[in-house]
Amino acid sequence: MPTTDALLGRALLSQARKAIADALGLEAPAGLDHPDFAKRGASFVTLTIDGELRGCIGSLNAHRALGDDVRSNAVSAALSDPRFPPLPAAEFGKVQVEVSLLTEPEFMEFRDEADALAQLVPGRDGVIFFNGCQKSTFLPQVWEQLPEPHMFMAALKQKARLPVDFWGPGVMLARYQVRKWKEGDFKE
Repeated sequence: MPTTDALLGRALLSQARKAIADALGLEAPAGLDHPDFAKRGASFVTLTIDGELRGCIGSLNAHRALGDDVRSNAVSAALSDPRFPPLPAAEFGKVQVEVSLLTEPEFMEFRDEADALAQLVPGRDGVIFFNGCQKSTFLPQVWEQLPEPHMFMAALKQKARLPVDFWGPGVMLARYQVRKWKEGDFKE
């Protein structure tokens, strides 16, 4: 019998795939339902083709029902990620979907950049970087590509359009964790 966590993961993945299919005008099986879909939740939907990023859009805060959040982020990841052209229907079958369910972000207290880096747990912590109106985030999965905290933070600053060596009194950081599910994680 699948665990409650596995049931939620299957349902999230099926809803994300169904939402993308609907947006592309394609047929797909009906998405599975789950009682947690009515609760507020924050999710990210990541799309890959052959292991390469093809889109990633999400919510950092739980501002709507989880089911709505996942469906909206799935469509945005497929069609509105500014780093990629919209996903054509011909590529739909090649896309692998991953859904991350975020915990509520918690602001960190630190003296300086070295102190902040020492508090981060690679592979566990997602990070939101703030400096005035500049903001960026990396999911915990990004540690796989950037396992060294200094490199992780430098790339996060670049994503916020700041120099890699930038640090100032206005810098704020928040961290969060995720539960994630990827198509192919479940044996049929």
